[in-house]
Amino acid sequence: MREDVESLDISDVTANWVNAEVLARQIDERIKALADLSDTPLFFGRLDYLHAPGADQAEGASKGAARSASGKGGGGHREEERFYIGRRHVHDADGDPMVIDWRAPVSQPFYRASKNDPMDIALRRRFGYTGGDLTAYEDEHLSDPAEAATTSKLLQQEIERPRVGPMRDIVATIQPEQDEIVRSGLSGTVCVQGGPGTGKTAVGLHRVAYLLYAHRERLARTGTLVIGPNRSFLHYIEQVLPALGELTVRQATVDDLVAHVEIRGTDDAAAAIVKGDARMAEVLRRAVYSHVTMPSEPVVVVRGSRRWRVPAYELEDIVRELLDRGIRYGAAREALPQRIAHAVLVQMERSGEAPDDRVQDAVARNAAVKAAVKAIWPPVDPAKLVLRLLTDADFLAEHADGILNDEEQKTILWARPVRSVQSAKWSAADAVLIDEATDLVERTHSLGHVVLDEAQDLSPMQYRAVGRRCTTGSATVLGDLAQGTTPWATRTWEEALAHLGKPDGGVEELTAGFRVPTDVITYASRLLPYIAPGLTPVASVRENPGFFEVRTIADDAEVVGACEELLRNEGSIGLIAADARVPALAEALTVAGLTYLDPGEETTRETRLTLVPASLAKGLEYDYVVLDEPQAVVDGEPDERTGLRRLYVALTRAVSGLIVTHAAPLPPQLAQDTAGQTP
Repeated sequence: MREDVESLDISDVTANWVNAEVLARQIDERIKALADLSDTPLFFGRLDYLHAPGADQAEGASKGAARSASGKGGGGHREEERFYIGRRHVHDADGDPMVIDWRAPVSQPFYRASKNDPMDIALRRRFGYTGGDLTAYEDEHLSDPAEAATTSKLLQQEIERPRVGPMRDIVATIQPEQDEIVRSGLSGTVCVQGGPGTGKTAVGLHRVAYLLYAHRERLARTGTLVIGPNRSFLHYIEQVLPALGELTVRQATVDDLVAHVEIRGTDDAAAAIVKGDARMAEVLRRAVYSHVTMPSEPVVVVRGSRRWRVPAYELEDIVRELLDRGIRYGAAREALPQRIAHAVLVQMERSGEAPDDRVQDAVARNAAVKAAVKAIWPPVDPAKLVLRLLTDADFLAEHADGILNDEEQKTILWARPVRSVQSAKWSAADAVLIDEATDLVERTHSLGHVVLDEAQDLSPMQYRAVGRRCTTGSATVLGDLAQGTTPWATRTWEEALAHLGKPDGGVEELTAGFRVPTDVITYASRLLPYIAPGLTPVASVRENPGFFEVRTIADDAEVVGACEELLRNEGSIGLIAADARVPALAEALTVAGLTYLDPGEETTRETRLTLVPASLAKGLEYDYVVLDEPQAVVDGEPDERTGLRRLYVALTRAVSGLIVTHAAPLPPQLAQDTAGQTP
């Protein structure tokens, strides 16, 4: 298929050089999308239908794979009844499909069919691979009453396969409850509450891939965006969508979205909480529109020998009408000269003249009209506006009256005056305020679909910033309330959806754990009553209980020894520690001759150990984890609840085993389970 595209000759099929450039770029993107992935098989499953699929499924399959797949002359099945399922559509030299895209409707029973609901499937076959080589297969005769339901061994092996390198796709292991979310429609916003290892991030990414398949033309026009908590996380997930043939999805952090100014400062927790409060939106709105001044003088337009006068009361009516319409400040400012010019044209017509649109445009550009607009509706620089709010106590008090109390206003005021926007030491929260003000002046461009991961850590104002990017589109919100580690962490998903501008969005909960071993998640769940009492604990579905041990140590050399012990196993190793402990552990590893990576760097066969500050552990996963000094992780946060949530995150990064090392006493919430039993 790739060679067919590479051989295309477009020299005589384009009308001009612009079309030729566009077509050449599209061909180049198609070639990239058809790249071979060394260890990724083209198909992972097969479905044998009892009857030929209906027209709706056949039509859906044709989007990615025309007719039904291979099976010609095999096993007595008609061609229409057998389908091989893979990551993408594959056809042969004649254009006949060999593999059906996993997103096609005809592929859906591969994920959802069961003995209780076979969905007209006679046989579901799973294929097992080792390093890209087909090594096993497993059959389920779903419509055969004589065959009992069994747990797929290949499915378990795939789930428990060691993690080396970046995050991989889960198309071969998507579970029914995950598939329902993945295939939900484009028009609705979905929020997924999922504990550690429930696959919520993978579900969100596969949902993007599905939507791009089902609504390709629409999303090609409007765009898609994946938002993650930090660059390390985005680097970790960046290869999932390309592996599924999707290369056009942009990835960013919230800080990237609101990068109107350079971030050189930080806020203390109290200031960040107030700046991130949704009430700041009204403060900013008041401040922006305070620049509008009601006219006190008429506008006199001179054209030739005639003078046309628009009285102040008529100008005031025009201004009030624009304010009442609720349009953006900048759009109203652009409309004002045309409205004034229209009032002049009405007078011209009454006097017997017949002005046209060119006359109206000329009047709108008249010096007197431009001067009036500048006085009535002056331009507003969003960054300068926010700077004034944060440095001018009287200006802030005027527009925060009845919204922020005196103490809250003092909390966000800067202690020292700042000369300019460029010299200001802006914080991340300040940039979000500038983004809000910018949107009040000029509408933010909306995308077709946005995926927001690790959403539980966002402030209300950050939710608003993300929501502005999908006002006319939809969103997939992913997170875990128990893993909220900011002072302003989300309390309920209903609140989050309201701030996002999607109050009608549905909330789905994933509780089956596919990553974290049973013993590890059971230990970590001791913290849930203290950090998120209303959440359902994750129930691990892994057959392997995993390796778990709590060790009392004397020095850092024993932490290094635990890492060396785990490095004897296959897979990646993460050493997670409180941020303040990282320099000492880095030195201990260096002295011991152990090379290590920073979060986000790709593991290799030679270097499989990553030293992870607890603040960057969220969203990452390793086959084995050494967690250093749990109490230090808790103490590294401004309050105990946030510290316990950070610890919960760190405890749940392991796929196969966890060693907890501590010289200091364990946090009391870990030292005893919910029944008061000491481990």
